[in-house]
Parts: sequence; C-alpha cells; structure tokens
Amino acid sequence: MTASSSEVHMDPMTPMALLERTVRVFPSKTALVYGELRWSYLRLAEEVGRLAGALRRAGIVRGDRVAFLAPNIPELLVAHFAVLRADAVLVAINTRLNAEEVGYILEHSGAKIVFCDSELAPRVAEVSGGLAANPLLVNIQDSVAGFCDAPLDGPTYSEFVEGAPVLPLSWAPADENDLTSINYTSGTTGKPKGVMYTHRGAFLNALGEMFVHGLGRDTVYLWTLPLFHCNGWCFPWGVTGAGGTHLMLRAVEPAKILQLIREEGVSHFNAAPTVLLMIAEAPEAVGLHFDPVIRVATGGAPPSPTLLRRMEELGIRIIHLYGLTETYGPHVYCEMQASWEGLDPEGKARVMARQGVPYHHATHLRVVDDAMADVPADGETMGEVVMRGNNVMKGYFRDEEATAVAFAGGWFHSGDLGVVHEDGYIELRDRKKDIIISGGENISTIEVEHVVVTHPAVLEAAIVAVPDERWGEVPKAFVSLKPGETLTEQVLIDWCREHLAHFKCPKAIEFAELPKTSTGKIQKFRLREKEWAGYEKRIRG
Repeated sequence: MTASSSEVHMDPMTPMALLERTVRVFPSKTALVYGELRWSYLRLAEEVGRLAGALRRAGIVRGDRVAFLAPNIPELLVAHFAVLRADAVLVAINTRLNAEEVGYILEHSGAKIVFCDSELAPRVAEVSGGLAANPLLVNIQDSVAGFCDAPLDGPTYSEFVEGAPVLPLSWAPADENDLTSINYTSGTTGKPKGVMYTHRGAFLNALGEMFVHGLGRDTVYLWTLPLFHCNGWCFPWGVTGAGGTHLMLRAVEPAKILQLIREEGVSHFNAAPTVLLMIAEAPEAVGLHFDPVIRVATGGAPPSPTLLRRMEELGIRIIHLYGLTETYGPHVYCEMQASWEGLDPEGKARVMARQGVPYHHATHLRVVDDAMADVPADGETMGEVVMRGNNVMKGYFRDEEATAVAFAGGWFHSGDLGVVHEDGYIELRDRKKDIIISGGENISTIEVEHVVVTHPAVLEAAIVAVPDERWGEVPKAFVSLKPGETLTEQVLIDWCREHLAHFKCPKAIEFAELPKTSTGKIQKFRLREKEWAGYEKRIRG
C-alpha cells in the first residue's frame, strides 16, 4: 500500500524525537552528571525506555497522569521523556508546597502513580489515604545525596522498574496536540490551575530554547532552575536535542554552583534574579570572572540595571526572558542589538532590563487597552500584555470557565501591564494586581524597586501598596540588606527622592527577609495581605 503525501511529509511533533536523534548522533557523549554518576546518551535512553516500559506494565494508558515530587535529580529528568513515551501526562509538583497543596494537585489531576523523593515523602504520606484515585506510591531513593529511606507504602523506584521491558525511543503520539504535561500555577489568588502543555508546543519551545540560547554539542547546562517549574522552561528537551550535558543540582547553594561552574565547565544555566543575587554576593564570588562567558537566562522579575552590571563583572551574559506558566515559560526575550554593545554599563543595563521581542515560533505579542486596541509605541502608555501562538497553553485542566476568561477575545491575557517602545520592544511595568494607584496616579512597583536596589547597602526590595487615608494607597518598601550593612528608613527614602518623583517614593520602609517562591520570585501577595489585614477593601491580592 502506497503512503499518502500527508503521511510522508508530516510527522506529529514530539520532544521524544529530540532524544531519539541525539542518541543516534551522539550515543557515547555524556548526557547527565550527578555527583559521581555519569550517564552517556545510550544509558539515558535505556533508563527512559525502562521507566516507560514499567509504566505500561503498571497499567498506564494514553492520557493517564503520572506525578513526580522530586528535586532536580536524574529520575525527574528521565521522567520528562519516559512518561511521554508511555503516552501519559507528566505532573511535576512544586517541591515547596505543603501536604494540603500537594494533595489538591494529586486529587485534581487524578494521578494514577506518584513518584516521591524520600525526603519529601511526608507531603504525600499525609494525604495519600484521602485520594480518590488511590494512586500507587513509588519511593525515589537519592543515594547520591544520602536519602535511601523508603517511607511510603509502595515499591522503591528500582523495584518498580526492575525487569520491565525497555521500550524503543522511536515513537510519536497519535495526535501532536495530546498532552505532555500539566503544570500547576502557584495558586496565589485561589486554587492552583493546571496548565496543559502539548507535544507540539513542547517540541517547538525546545527548538526555540536551542536557538535563542545557543545550545549545542558542547553545552554543559547546570540545573539551577527547578525541573518542576514549567517543565524547566522546556530545557530538558532543548538541552537533550542539542546533545548537551545535563548537570543536575539537588538544591541551590551558591558555593556549590560556583564550584560546579569551575569543575565541570558550565556554559549555561537559568535562574531568577534573586538566585543571581545570591551567587553574586557569595564570598566565593569575590574576584571571579568567568572566561569563556557563561550564558544565563533570567526571568520571573525584571533584573535591575544594578544586577545586570554585576553579572557582566562576573563574566555572565544575561538574556532577559519573560513569560508565564501558560506560555511554557519564556515567550519573549530581550535580543541584543549591535548598537547596544558599545553602550556604557549603565546604558546597556537600562536597555537590557526590558523584556523585548517574541521567540521566533511565538510571533504574536501585543500590549492592549481595555478595548483590546494596541497602545501607542511611545514607551509610556500602559496596557495589558496579550499573546497567542505556538507556545500558548492548550488550556486549564478541568477548568473551562478559567480557560474562557484567559482566552477572552482570542488572545491569552497575561495579567501583566507593560509599554511598547518605539523599536517594538516591550517593557513590563507591573502585574495588574501589583500596580499602585495613589491619589489617581499609577505607580509602577518595578520602577521604584529598581531605584531602591541602586543603594549600595540594599540586596533586594519589594514594593507593595499599603492603605492610606488620604491617597487610598501608597508605596511601602520591604528591603533586605547586604550582609554586614546597616541603613535607616529615612536615608533610603531620601535616596529615592533624589531619583524619583516624590509621589512615587516609599512612604515607609521595613527591613526584613523577603518571602519567596521555590523559583526565587518574591511573594508580594504575602506582604500585601499583612498590610491590608483588617481592612474591608483588600487590594488585588
């Protein structure tokens, strides 16, 4: 029987094709390093095929959800391919959630098997008896880190995969729009929502990461970004497709990061600005300058010009990204223009703090007003950032109402406020819920934060709205200082008044450690809730 032209010229897209190609081209190349553990791509393929076979043997069928609660260890990287190969859906869970939150995700996703790192087992043990799906629990024993217990009532990972058939890598889903994974949002304004990724979207995003970040055969990628966060921004598939090496890191420790950079020849890693600050301020970073330059993507919050300058001093070239869980992580990046290369450090940092332009496969990006009309490209008029295209989620799992709201007008609504510059680059000004409206004037918390952190004693800052009888709300700064530094509230307020219009300046400053998510984002909602407790009107929180 002769194949039709459509069967010849088109295959379903899937990240599995990236692993299959790399195993064919670089079978002996180092795929994974974790402590003394080193796997070739042939070994990685074997581990993927065996886990996929074990999932099938356990009764997993097309569309079933398989959950993992684990840090950045080899088993979770394997799962990013093996669960897909088993025609199932990966649910990688935030390791910093409590038992109640983990229980909600397991219940909502209906996961049939839950793999759990033994250190994190209490989060699952406390809820497993109340889960309607009655999932099989599998203990992951991280012997490299010394966690060898099996506290959950179920087999160990080794026992689960032992003797399972090794499925071949050559495979494609029946439909490229089938799900690869469900990634749950942080749930800061209600129950977390399950964001659905597809084989097609994950494949295209992986290609985008390979191109934008220059991933290749010689890439050594350090896993500082959690694999559970937007499936590691699709880098598990991108680094693999490029034939690079995955350098696994169980926990973010600045001294360990700097050690691995030197010992393993790290070329790339991704991290939120707060993690970059931790690295820059580590005693081990004093006097360091990496050569060749390390390429680092950062997102989650706009990096301040101060931070960008510090990274250049260390020999770290920042690529500033912007996106959301709903866009597979990055949708936009600040592409360097040749004319910017000759700018002084301050000027370069200023333009590189912008979010920029869409990825090549994600061309649709607008900033719109309430009527969905484009705002002028004047760098001043604010509107909501909206997107559509290949790297926008399929929708929210089991939540048609939230999906309809997010896609109102045929575009995905980010909830972020930004401006468009004359050159077409966008710049975020705030989240809708973070913008401060004081006496009718809009105040961008990002703008104020960037000024606060220019003070030499300041490490990090978060600006939130607090109640005010006269103006309705005014800015307040929460500030953490660099080790050994001291600073008074009035000195820092005066510093801000030298650089900002007075109505934008913080009216109060509190020196404290800032609450953060597992990926290093500052949790402004927690600061707001404390300030607005007891008030009838709660601010966008």
